[in-house]
Amino acid sequence: MATFDPREKARRIVELFRRRQPIEILPADLYPANLDEAYAIRRAFQEVEETDGRGAVAGYKIGLTTPVMQKLCGVGEPCYGAIFAREVHHRRAELAAADYCRLGVETEIAFRLGEDLPQGGDPGKIAATVESCMAAIELIEDLHYDYKRLDAAAMVAGNVWNAGVVLGTPVTGWRDQDLARATARLSINGQEIGSGNGGDVMGHPLNALAWLADKLAAAGNPLRRGMIVMTGSMVPIQYPVAGDRVVIEVSGLGTAELMLS
Repeated sequence: MATFDPREKARRIVELFRRRQPIEILPADLYPANLDEAYAIRRAFQEVEETDGRGAVAGYKIGLTTPVMQKLCGVGEPCYGAIFAREVHHRRAELAAADYCRLGVETEIAFRLGEDLPQGGDPGKIAATVESCMAAIELIEDLHYDYKRLDAAAMVAGNVWNAGVVLGTPVTGWRDQDLARATARLSINGQEIGSGNGGDVMGHPLNALAWLADKLAAAGNPLRRGMIVMTGSMVPIQYPVAGDRVVIEVSGLGTAELMLS
């Protein structure tokens, strides 16, 4: 079996996503040796896409925010991947299902930062840097991965499968609300599919943001003013098909919508 360094693994994983090639499991020659190598691959993946793919980094998504998913993937904490500028949609996105291998949607609360975060800190300190908050849909491309064989290293090496975001209208008065109690609902074609609340995300969405701020600051790549952070799904992932209309609503934060053709 060929031995590739993290940069070459990243380049080949990027190609898997660009070709929309279904895979049940990441090929053995591309598999990270451990989670540290997975993040080295993810960083190289990000650099490849910034240079000749999906544009500058617009922010980050957080995955595996629930104990159930962490246990499934054999880790004790969440993970993160980049969001790219060319895949940020506002309020309502119209996308083609044929442009994806298998498109999933997640129901989230997103933050936009109003200040740089050169260091991490507790959630209260982090909250002061948040400019606005909004309902959001995360778009997931999982290439038909077999979830029974899933682990965090494979997800991280593939940039935690982010395929873009749909951001609702920014709410600057979000501090007047208890985000832990905010109710989120996901509907497809007018039928409610699932619901959750902000407390499902590490107890509070700000806990997720503080976790990410610490991780990125420690890695020497801190969060910057204007970046978007997706805090994790409050409803299990769903897979809409062509013709479907997806709407997520978060109490006090409005809606985001996706139409698939």
